[in-house]
Amino acid sequence: MKTDTLKDQLRLTLRRDLWLVLGPSILLAIAAFAVAFYFIKPAPPKTLVVAAAQDEGGFNYFARRYRDILARHGVTLEIRPTQGSLTSLGMLTGDTAEADVAFVQSGSASGRPQAPNIVSLGGLTYIPLWVFYRGEPIEDVRELRGKRVAVGSPESGTRALALTLLKANAAEQSPTELLTLERDEALARLKQGELDAVFLVASAEAPFVRKLIAEPGIRLLSFARGEAYVRRFPYLSRHVLPRGVLNFEADLPARDVVLLAPTASLVARDSLHPALAYLLLSAASEVHGGAGILDRSGEFPAALEGDYPLSGEARRYYKSGPPLLQRYLPFWAANLVDRLWLMLVPIIAVVVPLGRAVPALVQWRIRSRIVRWYARLKEIELQLEENPGRKMLEDMLSRLDEAERAVNRIPMPLAYAENLYFFREHIDVVRRRVTRRLSGAPDESEALTQRVVVS
Repeated sequence: MKTDTLKDQLRLTLRRDLWLVLGPSILLAIAAFAVAFYFIKPAPPKTLVVAAAQDEGGFNYFARRYRDILARHGVTLEIRPTQGSLTSLGMLTGDTAEADVAFVQSGSASGRPQAPNIVSLGGLTYIPLWVFYRGEPIEDVRELRGKRVAVGSPESGTRALALTLLKANAAEQSPTELLTLERDEALARLKQGELDAVFLVASAEAPFVRKLIAEPGIRLLSFARGEAYVRRFPYLSRHVLPRGVLNFEADLPARDVVLLAPTASLVARDSLHPALAYLLLSAASEVHGGAGILDRSGEFPAALEGDYPLSGEARRYYKSGPPLLQRYLPFWAANLVDRLWLMLVPIIAVVVPLGRAVPALVQWRIRSRIVRWYARLKEIELQLEENPGRKMLEDMLSRLDEAERAVNRIPMPLAYAENLYFFREHIDVVRRRVTRRLSGAPDESEALTQRVVVS
């Protein structure tokens, strides 16, 4: 019965020791994982919303291409049609933003307060400004003064660019008549002779551009001062549309034409998930990486800040390419590994060291129950050096017996029982010294000293 009681006591003691050591260790590990989890990026959403103008720069076509590419990676891209770049930008701002990314024309936000939460993912392609007109040949937009001119819808990047160029030449003032018309209506009225000129921003590959150049009575403006505009407005670039490049058989255009071109840009809210930013940049490389009439192969996408600063993901992408994991793993797998690798930090920094420290701490706690009794042995030995009297010596023996009984009652696992027996041996050493003093014989240390003196 007594043996069972000792066993129960031993189990309870060991359990208490384990919890006293493991408890703080577990709490420390939990805290480390909590800190790591705080910095882990949440999983990217499965749905992304893009704002794209329907009649501007081919943005609607680009959005459909991106949608097909993202669908291959399990991400749904919803296309929100807008009236122009300004509307698209507005959908990215505010607490109730309606879109995550948008296709916009560079220079659209020129002269307006810059939205602080919008970043650029880079330039995508050149989208030239086409100025079609009727009548005698002209060399610059300043010669449109006093004409009926369609400058695009109110929220379009086309209108913003047209007004910039017309104002630079003081050609927007009366008697010039500026009409804010949609593209199809403006082209129809130009063909019917109800308009003198139309400003359009569209890809050089757009079918309606080829048709309009071939339309009898309609001319395409070649910017004789194209270089001057580029110097004044850095978001524009000068390009030469070579003779015959649109139709060799019909020799269209019939001469080299100097065009001004803003750049189509992909912009996003700064809260866009990094994994989706890299996915969009990879899609941009697939859609815009080839050669076009004005674009050279590999020229786009490009690290062009335009109206907004490049995001951190875009800078890294243009410098080093897609992340290593996305090069070799499917999108979902790369994102999962990228999110979980941070959990290795607490494992390496906390759990592994604790795995080594916990057994040592448990051993220390068990041994400490015996080790603290060595203070009593040391105290008795120091008192022996002071030549105590018989009564003091008997008290020392009593204290040694008490220490031995107390240590024998300490619950001790068999793996550590040797510490108990070592202590009992040390008690016997001190007890023998005290007993010799009581009998009047010199103790071992004094006998050793005498032998050294005699020799």
